Amino acid sequence: MSYPAWLDLNAVWFVLVGVLFTGYALLDGFDLGVGALHLFTRTDEHRRLMLNAIGPVWDGNEVWLVTGGGALFAAFPVVYATVFSGFYLAFVLLLVALIFRAVAIEFRSKQPMRWWRQMWDVGFAGGSLLSSFLIGVTMGNIAWGVPIDERGEFAGSFLGLLHPYALLLGVTTVALFLMHGAIYVVLKTEGDLQRIARAWINRTIIFFIICYAVTTMATLLYVPHMAERVRTHPWLFSVALVNMLAIANIPREIHHGRDFRAFLSSCVAMIALMTLFGLEMFPNLVLSRPEVANSLTAYNAASSPKTLGIMLTIALIGVPIVLAYTASIYWIFRGKVKLDKMSY
Repeated sequence: MSYPAWLDLNAVWFVLVGVLFTGYALLDGFDLGVGALHLFTRTDEHRRLMLNAIGPVWDGNEVWLVTGGGALFAAFPVVYATVFSGFYLAFVLLLVALIFRAVAIEFRSKQPMRWWRQMWDVGFAGGSLLSSFLIGVTMGNIAWGVPIDERGEFAGSFLGLLHPYALLLGVTTVALFLMHGAIYVVLKTEGDLQRIARAWINRTIIFFIICYAVTTMATLLYVPHMAERVRTHPWLFSVALVNMLAIANIPREIHHGRDFRAFLSSCVAMIALMTLFGLEMFPNLVLSRPEVANSLTAYNAASSPKTLGIMLTIALIGVPIVLAYTASIYWIFRGKVKLDKMSY
């Protein structure tokens, strides 16, 4: 399949990779948020309800991470090599956290002993928190910039990735996923647990707004290039406005008992945040700091035009399949969570 000469395949793949990672943040974000909130419940029944709220969908949600990683490898192999080698230890920790979290979900209900379940509860919550935090730290480093040499290789260290701005992004991501997860728990449960989760929403919203405000100020002061495109194109501020309105709409919808609309508002807020991130980064995929000339972009780190064209054809076939699979799973397992003998 051939594409017209005017179509910028590099930009198309920049957007497509961003869409895939946004899908992961949107879907696995509430999974991680539910896990981070897991220990705030006290009874075994409530913890089982929270596990089963995400039980049918959590592994399908992580398909988006695998698909996004595959797309990054196919379209921007230099970026894939640099990031996965430079952030190697951080990504190993992320994978360990995700694996331990998955094992905790499956193993928790295998034995009835209290110590056994508490051990896996801690593992589930710890893995969820660490995963959320590391995702935010990674995004913080991508926005801040990392040392890259003239060969396009990472020239820093693991400890160098743990600077204040990256840590702040890590905490902000945890706050965002907590809010997203709390809304999902309200959407999927009823009775006492739903009442408890409703109280979580206001607290997590306040926590996120504080983190978001501090992050915004830090970005404007210390990472001004992440606001440059909005300054030069004021109409893009509408994306930030959509984000703020979506967050403000969540308490309103919860107050009126429209839980699904509240969840949609949270989704819109996350999409707006990822859109702002992508707009400010383009065409950079990995910003080099302090040598900006060494940055890896959608143009100098991409595969050949022929490869991008072939992969786009495959993506046009594959992405709708992933969307259809995701939609069907959520449709099949819609409604409130009920515990039975097959539950976790």
